Amino acid sequence: MNRRLAAPWLAAALALLVLSGCAEKPALNSKDSTANNTITEIPLAQRHAPISFSGTLDTGGTAKSNDWQGSVVVVNFWYASCPPCRAEAPDLEALYKKYGPEGVVFVGVNVRDTAPTARSFAEKFGITYPSIMDNADGAVQLAFHGQIAPNAVPTTMVLDRQGRAGSRILGRIPTRLTLSTLIDTALAEGSKK
Repeated sequence: MNRRLAAPWLAAALALLVLSGCAEKPALNSKDSTANNTITEIPLAQRHAPISFSGTLDTGGTAKSNDWQGSVVVVNFWYASCPPCRAEAPDLEALYKKYGPEGVVFVGVNVRDTAPTARSFAEKFGITYPSIMDNADGAVQLAFHGQIAPNAVPTTMVLDRQGRAGSRILGRIPTRLTLSTLIDTALAEGSKK
């Protein structure tokens, strides 16, 4: 094939590859529990200090991680036009309804949108837990860097009862059972005190 004809095809193929996902999955800070770097579980002895973060909610008001001390917290990083974020939204809401009565806190962290766009997404997909609006300064994302960064969108973190990162799922939640198992693990850790 003529090089002049091959160059546009190669450029188009590379652009398609780059655009096929919301984000690339860079190397992790912790030992991977899966070969494809999707799920990371951090043993109790290897967990860092509690992750402290706060921000303005899409519903108004402020959320502070310190207010959730003693609870398992699920933090989901997302934005409205991200296809995997849309695909996993029903699973997150179903798990929120399942675990909310047990005291598990769910909070979204919207990394790109305005509050009205985030609320529109919540209404469309039936999301009833709030999201912190992190689009202006990325402060919540920065709070996780240095320990276990949200290197892709979506990313879902499970924080233990002390506010420490216990596990992370990079990209779309593989199955509802996957996240449910990580939440159950964090709940069981608290009962072993």
